[in-house]
Amino acid sequence: MKLYSINTGYFKLDGGAMFGVVPKTIWNKINPADENNLCPWALRCLLIEDGNRLILIDNGNGDKQDAKFWSHYHLHGDDTLDKSLTKYGFSKNDITDVILTHLHFDHCGGSIIRDGDNLLPAFKNATYWSNLEHWNWAVFPNEREKASFLKENILPIEESGRLKFVEVAEKEADKLGETVFSENISLRFVNGHTQAMMLPQIKYNNKTVVFMADLLPSAGHIPLPYVMGYDMFPLTTLNEKKSFLKEALENNYNLFFEHDPVNECCNLQQTERGIRPKDFFTLAEIQ
Repeated sequence: MKLYSINTGYFKLDGGAMFGVVPKTIWNKINPADENNLCPWALRCLLIEDGNRLILIDNGNGDKQDAKFWSHYHLHGDDTLDKSLTKYGFSKNDITDVILTHLHFDHCGGSIIRDGDNLLPAFKNATYWSNLEHWNWAVFPNEREKASFLKENILPIEESGRLKFVEVAEKEADKLGETVFSENISLRFVNGHTQAMMLPQIKYNNKTVVFMADLLPSAGHIPLPYVMGYDMFPLTTLNEKKSFLKEALENNYNLFFEHDPVNECCNLQQTERGIRPKDFFTLAEIQ
């Protein structure tokens, strides 16, 4: 098995929305904002080469929306999905599976491309994986979350016939529910950010790597009160973070961050202030 970090660019989001109730005087030291209160964030995906399968976890924003839409998010950087795949000798046609942690546009926008008047799968040989609980949440969205679930990113996946669902695992005591995806990959489920978001957990070089999606979008979100204003159920997120961080510390998990603009991975340590990052490193440095 091999893991590859796939950078698809950067975008900007409001710092207050990203750090919730934490005051700007504190969070601005973590990820400094520009004059419009916007902070840069990565769009970092994960590619897993596992036997005869090439599995991509999330796929960034895509490029289907118009200039007015993107003017709110200030896309920047030279990285793209295609360039990052090519760097490792792959193309979109090589992808066999796409695991979508959830269906917000910055996680699944690259799933579908626009070809004239047609919306087609970007990964024409891949199976797309979601779960029915989250799929229904996204297809019939609440008013607060509706702007993040773009139908042009979602419905064409089902229409293509390439969509499959995994079973949602029930939570066990104080541990998040876990469903087996393959011999080396399991899926954890959390409900604070959005309903039934999936966190892939990978056995790699006798270690465990967890793709944090939006439970912990960055290392700056590890302290318990640092919960995004975007989360549907903030107290659920807080409790899910508390449970996961305890488990991750005890088992020395390596956390892989999708949105941290600087840090790709870290492990954890117990401090007087609670659980905090210990060492920062890249995916390539996990041996």
